[in-house]
Amino acid sequence: MQPMNTTSTDNAHPIQRVFGLYPVTWWRSATILCVILLGFAGATGMSMFEQFKAQIAHLQKQLVTVPQIKYIAVLTDVQGAPGLLVTLDPTQNALVLQRLGNVVEGREESLQLWALPSSGRARSLGLLGSAKTLRIPATESDLRDIPQLGVSVESKGGVEDAQGPGGELLFRGALIQKAL
Repeated sequence: MQPMNTTSTDNAHPIQRVFGLYPVTWWRSATILCVILLGFAGATGMSMFEQFKAQIAHLQKQLVTVPQIKYIAVLTDVQGAPGLLVTLDPTQNALVLQRLGNVVEGREESLQLWALPSSGRARSLGLLGSAKTLRIPATESDLRDIPQLGVSVESKGGVEDAQGPGGELLFRGALIQKAL
């Protein structure tokens, strides 16, 4: 005699097994499996959300540390060759200067950076050191309403504001306020 895969209280309606399980057991197993899968999906979603929050926090921190350029100028010589790149980082209150050419001042000379207003006297922004890149303390108010910057060659240590640049400007260029 063969074993039967059906069980019934009534031979007229036999209960069929699915994968060797009774329907009630099969539905319970499927429900438990779905609940477990939903738990994994929820945990994965929460983990991704936490990673997203951490990434946003990292990018916000990085945005604060990256210099923001508010003003920019490329100072050129009389032939039009670039000699100096000047940018203002308002978050650090500093002018960042980068020498682009091979101009080197003599032993008894200094290069001095000047704010050249439309009218009135030129105002010294500071002396340029011999480094390829340097920072000079400055604020936005130092550059407000200044259309041009210039660099002059002065005697060692530079000159006072009242004297102004002592002769021709070695480099000169328009100061552009960057739109944010």
